[in-house]
Amino acid sequence: MIGRRVFLGGALSGLAGLAEAQALTRSIRPMPRGGRALAPEPLDAIFGASGLREHTSFLVIDAGSGVVLEGQGAGRLRPPASVAKVPTALFARARLGAGSRRVTRLLATGPVINGRVQGDLILAGGGDPALDTDGLADLAQAAAARGIFGVTGRFLVYDGALPSLREIDPTQPEHVGYNPAIAGLNLNFNRVHFQWWRTGEGYRLAMTARAKRFDPAVQGIGMRVVARDTPVFAYRSIEGRDDWSVARSALGRTGSRWLPVRTPGAYAGEVFRTVAAQYNLRLPQQGRARSAQGREVARVESAALDPMLRALLRYSTNLTAEAVGLAASGRGTLARSGGAMSSWLVNELGVAGTGFANHSGLSDESRTSPEQLVAMLASPQARAAMPDLLRAHPVAQEAGARAPLEGVEVRAKTGTLNFTRALAGYIDTSERRLIFAIQAAELDRRYQGPGRVSEAPRGARSWANRAVAQEQALLRRWARLA
Repeated sequence: MIGRRVFLGGALSGLAGLAEAQALTRSIRPMPRGGRALAPEPLDAIFGASGLREHTSFLVIDAGSGVVLEGQGAGRLRPPASVAKVPTALFARARLGAGSRRVTRLLATGPVINGRVQGDLILAGGGDPALDTDGLADLAQAAAARGIFGVTGRFLVYDGALPSLREIDPTQPEHVGYNPAIAGLNLNFNRVHFQWWRTGEGYRLAMTARAKRFDPAVQGIGMRVVARDTPVFAYRSIEGRDDWSVARSALGRTGSRWLPVRTPGAYAGEVFRTVAAQYNLRLPQQGRARSAQGREVARVESAALDPMLRALLRYSTNLTAEAVGLAASGRGTLARSGGAMSSWLVNELGVAGTGFANHSGLSDESRTSPEQLVAMLASPQARAAMPDLLRAHPVAQEAGARAPLEGVEVRAKTGTLNFTRALAGYIDTSERRLIFAIQAAELDRRYQGPGRVSEAPRGARSWANRAVAQEQALLRRWARLA
């Protein structure tokens, strides 16, 4: 049982004492709101409604004093899911700098004479995770503005600024767009837009590199309609080319979805050639460059890191997390890079015992505890940046109500995998700030057979709804305790 002990102030090594903590059972008098006391919902009632008591751990502290308000199993390690993006953001910010940018360049190996590069032209990625087709068009336009309209040599693509990895998590379904490849040259979050239309007895298919201004066709990624029931999507690599098939029985009259790209360098090279032609820059078929050597003739820059991290924490883009994490660590695999981040957390924040399989949280092999997440958010590094980077997380006045809880602002990061849910952040009231973390998981329900996990296993949606309702109830309770 946790008393009103101090969480901060001394050394963070004292957190181990909470490992087997149970929920507070003592009565805490609520703060008055609007002339009357609002009683916080009892924990027994919250867990009775969710049915997830034994699968849930949490911790909430007062940010000013470090006093623990309450906790349950606060030292238990569970998958953080996308809450892993919080330490990733702190790690990247410390290693790369809040104002750093990723640059995509065009390099020429010879002079430009009469509009033609006398040598090779290299499209060199700089690890920008948010580069899109419109950005490549801007790059082509910049080259054309310098009078470049062709090459005498080759058109080459360099994607070695980051390790080339086929996917983030090999246990995820093959076709989900949130599990793409990673490379030093990424485009459209390494996804391709697949769209279909019924035409008589058949279908018209389109694979495009969709962005706001440009939507060019992609020829280098194949798609076929196949007479089968399952799987809905199947992938194979043919001589380094992505080739997809889709079950005819799963297609209606029309529809679309994003599919992951497994060959991002080739994808970006093809799309650049297509959009460059619109600016009269004609290029031969691309090859692959071994290095990024040449004179820069055009560039496009990413947003600064802080706006990129704000978007990461708002939209939870897995590719962004992995790209900035790999850039920050300089390691060649996601496991080694996650390990480097764990070491940084120990050395710089004093938070020991975490385990990260990657930087996005797209793995049930990563492990954190509520103690560790609260300690991260309580660190000076997090206090200086996270309240501004995290998105607002609305809390309803009552269960099932739409009206928000007045006088309370919650900024937090969510994390969701099948039968896994996490939430961590800050609660601000007029009186004080609280720091909290909640983790819930039933890992034995994630795998219902060998191989990859299901995209939507039976019972996962209702489980997630109960976990989210439980979070809302806990946040209301803590806001009223504040």
